[in-house]
Amino acid sequence: MKKRTKIIILSLMIVLLGVTGYLNIVLNQSVNDINTSTATTSYFSSYRNDRASTRDQEILYYDAIIDSDSSTEAAVLAAETAKMDLIEKMEQELAVEGLIKAQGFEDCVISISDTKVNVVVKSSALSENEVAQIATVVKEQLGTNLKNIVIIPAE
Repeated sequence: MKKRTKIIILSLMIVLLGVTGYLNIVLNQSVNDINTSTATTSYFSSYRNDRASTRDQEILYYDAIIDSDSSTEAAVLAAETAKMDLIEKMEQELAVEGLIKAQGFEDCVISISDTKVNVVVKSSALSENEVAQIATVVKEQLGTNLKNIVIIPAE
């Protein structure tokens, strides 16, 4: 090959390397922007999926105890009671989540335990008025004391 041809090929390779680097930076930046905007959506979806799979597993355990021939009457009764309590908790969480969304919040998830009610709301920050709205809904629907309600904004 002639020296001139080698220089042209080398120059083209350098230009292509520069274009590749530029495209890499631009595309990675747009992917990071997409990942940042879907992080909270992922949190809420992930939480709901995890909660549903855990509850499905719990119901399967209760059903196994209820259907087992070797279970005592007390164990069957306890499993039936626990299963009904779990179903009631699921219905309450769904109802309260829907009512909070009806207040104008984009998304939220509720977790009810024996002592606390945790509310995670999709928002960068919550005003006192918004916290009061959420607390009122939770208190009225669940009969929970205000000191047992934890409200967390998540963006």
